[in-house]
Parts: sequence; structure tokens; C-alpha cells
Amino acid sequence: MKFTRVLLKLSGESLMGDGEQYSHAKLSALAQAIAQVSQLDVQVGIVVGAGNLFRARSANLEIVDRVTADNVGMLATIMNAAIIRDYLRGEGLQSQILSPREVRPLTKSFARDEAISLLQRGQVLIFAGGTGNPYFTTDSAAALRALEISADALLKGTQVDGVYDKDPHKHADAVRFDSLSYDEVVARRLQVMDLTAVTLCAEQGLPMFVFDITDPASLVAVIEGRQQGTWIRKESVS
Repeated sequence: MKFTRVLLKLSGESLMGDGEQYSHAKLSALAQAIAQVSQLDVQVGIVVGAGNLFRARSANLEIVDRVTADNVGMLATIMNAAIIRDYLRGEGLQSQILSPREVRPLTKSFARDEAISLLQRGQVLIFAGGTGNPYFTTDSAAALRALEISADALLKGTQVDGVYDKDPHKHADAVRFDSLSYDEVVARRLQVMDLTAVTLCAEQGLPMFVFDITDPASLVAVIEGRQQGTWIRKESVS
């Protein structure tokens, strides 16, 4: 698949290292990989989670209201975005953070036309703050932003090399899928993304590629079509 514009979904955990919330080595490698992708004339948008800082679902919801917890989580994604942005700038890239509502001095408000214009001018955009609403995950935000910017694909970087029929960390006989349809993901209850994100991608025909980004250099391999992983489309390809 030839890419012109992609949306990269990262977990907050992918920024961690040796028990630290941020790994300089991983952030540097990630920024270098994105710089290489940009040199291949591929426009890049990023959505990052906040699991390294805060998980709404792990908060004490008997005390902290779910809406409050989700809002704190969205703020945490802005913190992660700011760190990534500065590492990208350190590699000589132009980068901005866009969020549903402006959070000065870190972000500007997201507007689709402006975002596409910035991407076309070579800027790497980080879409932070989730969807701006509680009860939606950063997976849903990634699907939404990918569709809004007309990305060719949603690239989901994880800690495993694709989608398996069961947890490969727990089951030695787990089998990796090369290709799946979104209907199969739902029917098999595969934990790829939350159901809202899966449904949104399926309805709009947005392809997704799930791959291991433990080594950020794998992102370049994805763009060049030589990375192992799992494609998810409207219809699986055997």
C-alpha cells in the first residue's frame, strides 16, 4: 500500500522505559523514525494515549467521578504530546499540537481544514486531548482524527507484532493473523481497539495496520511495506 498520509496511534506505555514515565532512548528513536518517514514524503499525524501517566479506568471511581477521571486522562495526553513534539523539533521537524479546545500555551484548537493544510506543508501534527468528551478512549480519538484528515490508514503501534487469536504473552500456541476484516474482529472479540473505534473504521472503510513499535524503526518498515503485522480492512485478504 502506498501511503501519502497516515495516522499513528501510540500508547502512553510506548514512551516508558525501565520503570520511568519517559524513556529518552525510545523518544529519540521515535522522533528519528518519524523524521525518516517525513523524508519519504509521507504526512504524519499522531494520537498518543496517557497510560504512562494516568488511567481513568484504574482511578478509584468510588471517589473520583468517571467524567473527572476521563478529563484528567485527556489532560495527560496533552502532557505526552508536548514531550513528543519537542523531541520531533529536536530532529528538525516542524510540529504542532492540536486539541478539541485550545490549552495555552501548548495547543491550538483542532480545525480540519487547518490541520490538512499544515500536514501538506510538512508539519507533523499531534492530536491530543482525546475527542474532547468523556467516555471515549484515545482509540476512538485516533479513528476520528484519521478519518477527519483523510488518512490512508490508521497505524496502531503496540507491544506485539500484530493481532493474535489469544494473548501471545500467555499462550505459546497463539496464532497471529496476517489479515482480518472488521467484522471478524468484532465476532472474535479481539482486543484490537474499543468497539466504538472499530465500528467507526468499519463504517468508513478505513484500513488499519497493527504492528510492534517496541523498536520505533519498525514504523519506517511499515511505510516501506516490509513490516510484519496485521491488516484490518472491510474484508480480510487471504
